[in-house]
Amino acid sequence: MGARKIKKTPANVASMYSAFDQVDGHHPWMDKVPDGYVPYRVRELGMGEIAYFNFPLAKEMGLIPADHPNQLTEALKKKLLATFSIQIINEYDEMTGRKFDPSTIKPNKYMASRYLQLQHSNKKGKTSGDGRGIWNGTVENRGKIWDVSSRGTGVTCLAPGAVAAGKPLETGASEFGYGCGKAEIDELYGAALLAEMMHLQGISTERVLCVIDLGKGFGIGVRAALNLIRPAHLFLYLKQNRKAELKAAIDYFIDRQVRNGRWKPKARGAAVYDELAEEMARSFGGFTAKLDTEYIFAWLDWDGDNVLADAGIIDYGSVRQFGLRHDRYRYDDVERFSTNLNEQRQKARLIVQVFCQIADVLRGRAKQALKAYGSHPTVQKFDRSFTEERAHRILYRVGFNQIQRENILKERGLFEQFDQVFSYFERAKVSGSVRKVPDGVNHPALFDMRAVCRALPAHLLKNGIDQAMSEDEFFKTLLSSFARTKDLRSRPKHTRLIQKFQEIYRLLLKAAAGRSNPKLILPGITARAGKLNTEERITGNALIQIVDEILTQRRRGASHETVQAWIEQLIFAYVDHPEVAAGNFYPRSPRAIPKPEVLDKLLELVHEHKHDI
Repeated sequence: MGARKIKKTPANVASMYSAFDQVDGHHPWMDKVPDGYVPYRVRELGMGEIAYFNFPLAKEMGLIPADHPNQLTEALKKKLLATFSIQIINEYDEMTGRKFDPSTIKPNKYMASRYLQLQHSNKKGKTSGDGRGIWNGTVENRGKIWDVSSRGTGVTCLAPGAVAAGKPLETGASEFGYGCGKAEIDELYGAALLAEMMHLQGISTERVLCVIDLGKGFGIGVRAALNLIRPAHLFLYLKQNRKAELKAAIDYFIDRQVRNGRWKPKARGAAVYDELAEEMARSFGGFTAKLDTEYIFAWLDWDGDNVLADAGIIDYGSVRQFGLRHDRYRYDDVERFSTNLNEQRQKARLIVQVFCQIADVLRGRAKQALKAYGSHPTVQKFDRSFTEERAHRILYRVGFNQIQRENILKERGLFEQFDQVFSYFERAKVSGSVRKVPDGVNHPALFDMRAVCRALPAHLLKNGIDQAMSEDEFFKTLLSSFARTKDLRSRPKHTRLIQKFQEIYRLLLKAAAGRSNPKLILPGITARAGKLNTEERITGNALIQIVDEILTQRRRGASHETVQAWIEQLIFAYVDHPEVAAGNFYPRSPRAIPKPEVLDKLLELVHEHKHDI
């Protein structure tokens, strides 16, 4: 289906949408780090349809009134298209003398930011950065500053394909890899779904504000976050030995974190750089532990490209939420394989080591080789942060609240005993070895610990705390859909560990209850564990199938409004996760769903792929 041509946005668009006028291309990074970007003129495309709009996020950012109905008005559609349906006038356009209607050209230039990227031949960030995106600007609301950027807005000179070609590329050309400058609509739908689901699980992340369908399978995705700077934005100046620019970039990052209330440094003067490294150790330790325990693959690496500098997810093209602990999965990126789930901790640790290097440089101390920081006291704080958060996160998944977790962790060695058995089951693999999957390789997990976390407290609640689940029932509950014939029989080791798991689980209940009767806390644990380990958790392969079905329905005539309703219903199932402050703008009551039979099919896909990568 082609995109709908629109009339020029009228000057008198309803004042309720005037907050979008803040998004005018200017960004404070341009002032603080003048060499940190490539400027581009930008023109309005005058076309497109709103494929998805994140009403809760827009209300949180103050872009629309808090009481605005979750419906796209004609005025809002026009404002969104005028603001975000844009494309850069790139070097190819300038070289070939392309002519554009002057009235469509935005008054300010927009930036494509520079940052380090391992896939570029230059490992110092001299040629890399935003290859198909630009920063739209910032939005201020209630003392918070939000960054807004778009992808699919044209190929820049920083794209890997443009660098490989050694010449300007036309937007839309496919001769060179990573040189098209466009974004496919299926990836944008996937990012909109997954980013919001991450947010509702309490995972720090970019979020998708808007998706514009430009037709022919392409679109523009608009992302927002309180800070979209990546470590890679900062690291390139360290690699280039440019201290003045490094200091300017780091100072900018610190100022944004402080202004948004995300960090309150205690140090004064240059000592703040040491404290920043410690803050990075704490935040990346906790963040990586969440990824590890929630089976979230984010392809971390030392260059700090695929992660936010304040420890959050960005670039959902390589992010997956696994149903089980598939820690042997590697993504095949043609030229190299990705890291796996087990390696993310070490890669995050390397990012912290780079921040230690930065602190030494900015404090006037000698910069050592990266590996020399492996035993640095700040890096050891990363290890402690990871270990502490991982313990809390596993117990959180099992269903214990904050106070109950603290009670358990006071009992010396108790969690460690539980973790030993829990990890054995969680990490066990099916018979055989690594096998090919459509986008890489994997050796599937044998057991489903989420099923046990749901089933065991429910069993004890029904039958009594002293009535253990039979070994046979426990083992059948454990088995994943990947189990082969030779995996279906419980062995003596399994029997011993199943008995041990349940014995320690009862000790956890007793410790969690403190002076209370463990029976009194079991209903709450059962409810929490059911919510946190739901079978409706959308895995990476489920997401691919869901988006494919959505696109099929679009070709059959489903409207964007109908698709939005399906997407929202899938997202809102994640609302009210325990201990997650997700915001006040998500609807809590049921709503009418057009074509509910399609939504049922989408939910079937979720269930079908519940154990998948």
